[in-house]
Amino acid sequence: FLGLSGLISCSQNQSNGEQKDTEIAAVPSIQTIAFGSCNKHDLPQPLWEPILEEHPDVWIWLGDNVYGDTQDMELLKTKYDCQYDQEGYAMIRKTTQVIGTWDDHDFGINDGGVNFAKKKESQQIMLNFLEEPENTPRRAQEGVYTVHEFGEGEQKVNIYLLDTRYHRDTLEKEADNYVPNTEGTILGEEQWQWLEEEFLHSDARINIIASGIQFIAEEHPYEKWANFPKEREKLMKLIADSGLQSPVLISGDRHIGEMAKTQLPNGKDIYEITSSGLTHTWNEWRPEDNKYRVAGDHIAELHYGLVSIDWEKEAMEFSIKGEDKKTHLNQAIQF
Repeated sequence: FLGLSGLISCSQNQSNGEQKDTEIAAVPSIQTIAFGSCNKHDLPQPLWEPILEEHPDVWIWLGDNVYGDTQDMELLKTKYDCQYDQEGYAMIRKTTQVIGTWDDHDFGINDGGVNFAKKKESQQIMLNFLEEPENTPRRAQEGVYTVHEFGEGEQKVNIYLLDTRYHRDTLEKEADNYVPNTEGTILGEEQWQWLEEEFLHSDARINIIASGIQFIAEEHPYEKWANFPKEREKLMKLIADSGLQSPVLISGDRHIGEMAKTQLPNGKDIYEITSSGLTHTWNEWRPEDNKYRVAGDHIAELHYGLVSIDWEKEAMEFSIKGEDKKTHLNQAIQF
């Protein structure tokens, strides 16, 4: 793995950014899933080596997969091409099933939403990066939401990738704090209909729900589901009412890692694992309140998320891990 942490210049790429031809064999039963977010395509990327050593069956991008922040779609495409050809990531996509959603910077605009003028074009560039086949519903729909199913029977895992950008209504700020939008939507009508159907018909033993922004946290002033309280309440109620088995939330965005737990309306616990800092985190650790936090304090070091599934013991072990596979946080969840 020599050179995996080296800085890659976009000018070195040979890729044309069109749909790629990487083929990963279907995974009949998965034991290990790795995930992460906040990845600057032009910074050193030292975590691909330890991630590769975990031998994940699936890698999940949770957003800010590149830092586009542009309405120039040729520039955005160049940045995705740069990341696609990055040496460590190239080894991931050749050995691991890669899936993902986006957040704001790879969407194209910081804290952006429904009014971003280039969202249709950006969607296709992002799907090219993920090697999405040309004839899937994800290519034709508005938004990058989808579900991936792995395994079968009592060893089936569904991973729902939500799009919290394409349809997200506007947020206003007061004194640098977002004002809750009590009537607006995050997912939009069609995505909500799709999600309700998927939850109601899920026969998966484990259901992982992924979002670019945090689901549970309420106290920090940044982007989060709690900025749209009706949408957050609707999601938690849908998870409870649908009878979804063993639901777990994963998210990115925050440039920190942490774990949280709250109760669904039916009284059952639900956990969230936030992994956000593949190439950069906070400049220094500082306190931040989160009344739902569990498993230890938040982490402001480079890290990735990992879940190991023990089908015999009916247990998942979620970890936040860093360079040299150092474990920063750990949470066991029975299913």
